[in-house]
Amino acid sequence: MTDYTINNSNYVVKFYEPSHYSHWNKLVHTAKNATFLFHRDFMDYHQDRFQDASVIVFKNSKPIALFPANKTENTIFSHQGLTYGGLVYSLKLKFHTVLEIFKHLLQFYKSEGFDFLQIKQLPEIYASAPNDELDYLMFLLDAKLTRRDVLSVVKPAEEIAFSKDRKDGVKRAIKNKLIVKNDNLFDSFWNTILIPNLKEKHQTKPVHSLQEIKLLHQRFPNNIKQFNVYQGTELVAGTTVFITNRVAHSQYISANSDKNKLGSLDFLHDYLLKNIFKETPFFDFGISNENQGKQVNSGLLYWKEGFGARSMIQDFYTVSITNLEKLNNVML
Repeated sequence: MTDYTINNSNYVVKFYEPSHYSHWNKLVHTAKNATFLFHRDFMDYHQDRFQDASVIVFKNSKPIALFPANKTENTIFSHQGLTYGGLVYSLKLKFHTVLEIFKHLLQFYKSEGFDFLQIKQLPEIYASAPNDELDYLMFLLDAKLTRRDVLSVVKPAEEIAFSKDRKDGVKRAIKNKLIVKNDNLFDSFWNTILIPNLKEKHQTKPVHSLQEIKLLHQRFPNNIKQFNVYQGTELVAGTTVFITNRVAHSQYISANSDKNKLGSLDFLHDYLLKNIFKETPFFDFGISNENQGKQVNSGLLYWKEGFGARSMIQDFYTVSITNLEKLNNVML
């Protein structure tokens, strides 16, 4: 693999390789802006779908930053197989160091023949400390904002004002004697609820196959959990939750055709917000966007906002790598 350094710098950029596994995961564990999605055991589950172009940055032979990425022709993506991406580093690094790291990163990709870098930013709630260095660098680089999604986020610890519709749904569920179980029965949810619904409504499939989500749950049992709703012994709804230190995110939400009559999804999320994740700083219902962020599914957004969720953005940028010279002479 190529190593890259310039002008006798102390920085060296290397493509990720299996020998970096421990260095990589240790940095993920200690970074201010990383989640388990950046762990190699998560990233590598779909390595057959993407050409990995991740890099690890060293300073004085010590790994200090990561960039999860894949490549397609002349473009680097961060990362098409992940919900979010960007430069990963610890709280100890100050702005001028992050600037130097990113400058070397761009120089490295330029030396490898790439012209563009596409970044999907990490939403701020997932970082443990202020994390806007990359946003400022996008400004300096004249990066093009190519997409902006709207996440619906609620703080479970605060008093949540549910809408009347959501309250009524919970009441119907109680009347119908629904129960919620964290049974991690992915098979039942995938096969009887999720896959049929996505096929019928959107002519698509879950991003993760049943085999993949079970594998990821096996690797990350504390981070990926399945909550199912039952009426008696019948599975009527469920959600797959991805759990990080600061955020619980409903990755998949689905129910059978009786969801409105039963109030199953209202009951499920009432239970999660008020019991399971009441001490979690944020609950992320995910996006309601369509058409590359240009439009919003009003019905879906209305349902999420009924739990008190409000909007937070996630930005997507395209950087022309030849603009890296704009990072020179930034510090006075």
